[in-house]
Amino acid sequence: MLRSLTPVSLGVLCVLGGMASFSTADALVKALGGSLNVFEIGLFSTLFSFLPALFSKPREERWRDTFKLNRPALMILVAFCRVLSAVLITYAFVTIPLAEAYCLVFLIPVLATILSVVVLKEEVPLDRWALVVISFLGVLLVVRPGFREIELGHIAALICALAAAVSLTTIRLISGAERRVTLFALPGLLTLAANLVGVFVVGFTWPSPLLLGGLVLCGVLGGIGYLLQLKGVALAPASRVAPMQYSQIIWALLFGALFFNEVPDAVSLAGLGIIVAAGLANIFADGARTRIAGRWAEYRARRDNPSPDDFKGPGPDPV
Repeated sequence: MLRSLTPVSLGVLCVLGGMASFSTADALVKALGGSLNVFEIGLFSTLFSFLPALFSKPREERWRDTFKLNRPALMILVAFCRVLSAVLITYAFVTIPLAEAYCLVFLIPVLATILSVVVLKEEVPLDRWALVVISFLGVLLVVRPGFREIELGHIAALICALAAAVSLTTIRLISGAERRVTLFALPGLLTLAANLVGVFVVGFTWPSPLLLGGLVLCGVLGGIGYLLQLKGVALAPASRVAPMQYSQIIWALLFGALFFNEVPDAVSLAGLGIIVAAGLANIFADGARTRIAGRWAEYRARRDNPSPDDFKGPGPDPV
């Protein structure tokens, strides 16, 4: 059956599978949070996430090249932001509802848009700024500061989104200069080290066989999600696979209701709907602008370099 699918359809399915894998791992993190501390969960899940992710290393790159940095200051910034976001999102998943954590994490593209203007000096069209504002309004409906208690988990998720946006923006600056193995392995190793330090400070409780199995599964699912996401992006254009990230909202609502008794009220559901709608509109608007720019370039090329066929009159009437 899979052989009959087009590469684009297969890419979309890969990303959908990756998002399901990530969401299941996140739900496991939340479940484990009742028995283990945040750093212990992060330590084991990061360690075991390396198992499937090892297969993503390009053959022409070597593991010993991980620390050969071409732009060390920026690469260290990326690694620091990745460590910070990994620790904070683990804390957020454990302490607040999954759907609310995802709502704040989905501010990453919004914050990345703002940073692209400030740091990369990119021009952002007016309609995209409007969607940024709408996304913020959706977040306000879900979190409702001033109308309900804001927990540390909300603040952690917000800082996580900011750190991830800084990381993404920095990667755009250095992606052509750094090796893929560096971009993957260095942040992972530093995240492992940070959680190890946290375990020494907070304390370590050896997990039971059941909890250890959950930690292994959590890490492996995270690694599988990473591989599926890479494969999907390689098979299909970003405009087709990017909307699939919002399927995580569905998984968050499902897991939250089934396992954690987390049922958002009508206002929160409306806010989540606004965030998803604004995100999808942003993606599809980018795709439409790309298509229009391509057709305009094709028209100008034909106008500036007309072919002989453009000057031919109508052919003879059929007899």
